Amino acid sequence: MTGRIIQFGTSRFLQAHVDLFVHEAREAGQAVGPIAVVQASGSADRAGRVAAFGRPEGYPVIIRGLENGTRIERRIDVRSVDRGLSAARDWEVVSELFATEADLIVSNTADAGYEVAAADRDPALLAGGVPQSFPGKLTALLHRRWRQGGRPLTVLPCELINGNGRVLAETVRALATDAQAPAAFLAWLERDVIFADTLVDRIVSQALDPIGAVAEPYALWAIERRPGLAAPFDHPCVVMADDLGPFERLKLHILNLGHTVLADIWRSEGRDPDETVKAILADGAVRDRLDGLYRAEVLPGFAAHGMGEEAQAYLATTMDRFLNPFLDHRISDIAQNHATKVERRIDAFLSWWGEAGGVPATPLLDGVMARRASPPNTARSGA
Repeated sequence: MTGRIIQFGTSRFLQAHVDLFVHEAREAGQAVGPIAVVQASGSADRAGRVAAFGRPEGYPVIIRGLENGTRIERRIDVRSVDRGLSAARDWEVVSELFATEADLIVSNTADAGYEVAAADRDPALLAGGVPQSFPGKLTALLHRRWRQGGRPLTVLPCELINGNGRVLAETVRALATDAQAPAAFLAWLERDVIFADTLVDRIVSQALDPIGAVAEPYALWAIERRPGLAAPFDHPCVVMADDLGPFERLKLHILNLGHTVLADIWRSEGRDPDETVKAILADGAVRDRLDGLYRAEVLPGFAAHGMGEEAQAYLATTMDRFLNPFLDHRISDIAQNHATKVERRIDAFLSWWGEAGGVPATPLLDGVMARRASPPNTARSGA
């Protein structure tokens, strides 16, 4: 089992996903954790959230939805987190904790989290200051751990990026090379640090103040097996898989693609700024558009790759999740980083489909791509 976990990212998603799973594993008697949550960005609006982590009473996660056809609502007080830290303010504390105590690193730094600041591509990266980007911070922390003779480490990134572990590992190695790190450090990274690919899936629709979240019952954390990697702990939502490909395609190109299509409709039509997924789908015209898009422009792509049955089943589950009467999943949240999401969820889907043969006309998906960079229409529909 895993001891100290350091988590980069304070998001409500991680609060209701990894942090909750660790809490439940600890409650079941497993020797895992605790978790130190680190705010990787310098965002001032997260200061209250950081300060609230580590309260002995924990924080609430409310699970609402349908489970085996039955409506459920339950509250869990998550007590797996023992401290909250700011990388900008507490860098020395974070560095020492990382170097001496960590067994597992978890991150969720949003879609743009792997972007590297120009200032981090310099030998000064390893000079002891606070790097600007998350990959820069991770590289500097790994270097300090190596210098202090640190033991092997596992990194389980949770960003929704295909091959997230491989991408993050390559980024860290490139930064270490740019920083003129010793060859012995690069060898240690290859030998003693496992960057695993993972896939996360849970709709976390609402943040509670100052910390806590409302989430659906469905949850998945799929981790791809590789030599030397063991499951971080035992939990029914944690799956060790030989291949994440099928999990990734279904989630990214059905659930996430559907969210992005709804965000496009919301952005382009000037709809209610507080509109939720269940509210927009109560509009029959929108529901018909989404159903038609899935039927004519998405499911055939999965069928072309021999995944037709799996896609049909996952789509049925997805629509139940979208229509969950308990969740108020604001489309304004989904619409953040919209252009990047269109690229990863729609462009990538059409490219994947093309690998299996010619792609027929996809006018609805093409329209979303054409509007990706357009500013939102702020005029309310019907006004």
